[in-house]
Amino acid sequence: MRWFYNLLYYFQKRGFEVCRRIAERLGIRARVVRTTFIYLTFVTLGFGFALYLFIAFWLRIKDLVYTKRTSVFDL
Repeated sequence: MRWFYNLLYYFQKRGFEVCRRIAERLGIRARVVRTTFIYLTFVTLGFGFALYLFIAFWLRIKDLVYTKRTSVFDL
């Protein structure tokens, strides 16, 4: 189990190093960069799901409007 924590520590250290270097280059705090990455992750995942629901809604509306009617009496 110790190897798991060593691996976790390694990735955390390297990941925070990237955020720290980006923050230094931009002149802002590293905490702001980390939280921005977290928020962008949630937004992009939510955006894909919202886009899916939007397309499904419009396809349903299209099917309701443009249905094939076999005769005039189907109205």
